[in-house]
Amino acid sequence: MRPQKFHGRHDTEGRQCAAPGCGEPGEYRAPGVRAPSFDGPGDWRWLCLDHVREFNADYDWFEGMTADEILAAQSPVAGWARETRAFRADAPGGVPRWADFDDPLDAIGARASEIRKRAAGRQRFARFTAQEQDALQTMGLGPQTDRHELRKRYSTLVRRYHPDRNGGDRSHEGVLQRVVEAYQLLRKAAAFA
Repeated sequence: MRPQKFHGRHDTEGRQCAAPGCGEPGEYRAPGVRAPSFDGPGDWRWLCLDHVREFNADYDWFEGMTADEILAAQSPVAGWARETRAFRADAPGGVPRWADFDDPLDAIGARASEIRKRAAGRQRFARFTAQEQDALQTMGLGPQTDRHELRKRYSTLVRRYHPDRNGGDRSHEGVLQRVVEAYQLLRKAAAFA
């Protein structure tokens, strides 16, 4: 009995080896005879292990090709020169659009609207750097803030979190320190110049 692990072995299902005069079961498939206009391997031939090894030793993939065709087939970029049919400029129906896809769960549309919202948010904060935007969030300010509003908010937050204003309670010192650092960064921001 032959080992079951051999790659390429198929159950016989009553097939005999296609080699003339062989009575072994045909457990391995090999490409059949190519048609004059090659379009795939054609029908499969079922061979026994010895005959499929013989077939593989004699098989020439480049049979019938010219030297230029062989060189083109061996190129590392073979196949990349062709455009994908759906994305060619002259594709039937034009290039696919988002509206052409069926999206019953609105996965594509929801993701696109989320990206648009984030981009709009970044545009509103465009006059501030990423660090300055974080500082504005720390202070609870928006992108339309001016220097006067920045000072007013800083004064309010310092009074709220300073230990002297909270009976010596030092539990808010971390927040106060972040507010002070944010203010120091923002007061020098080019957006307020």
